[in-house]
Amino acid sequence: MLADLPPRCIVHADRAYDSNRIRDIIEEQGAVPNIPPKSNRRWKSCFSKTLYKGRNAIERMFCRLKDCRRLATRYDKLAANFLGNIHLAATIMWWL
Repeated sequence: MLADLPPRCIVHADRAYDSNRIRDIIEEQGAVPNIPPKSNRRWKSCFSKTLYKGRNAIERMFCRLKDCRRLATRYDKLAANFLGNIHLAATIMWWL
């Protein structure tokens, strides 16, 4: 996924991806990493908690979608049916 990043984008990642190698790959492509530093890291890079809140909201949305067993195990064989079920589940969750 890190091979074809658009230039000047912000890459949000979990604390587990805080390594110099991953940061270098992101920065070589002209993107900016927004990864919280590990507690044992000597050099703490800049990190925006405000931007990271957006990542958390998306992760919570996927977690709520996985509460639907049909979506978590992907019972549907056709991609169109699977996408339709995702739309239906997201609509119901938004409505409730």
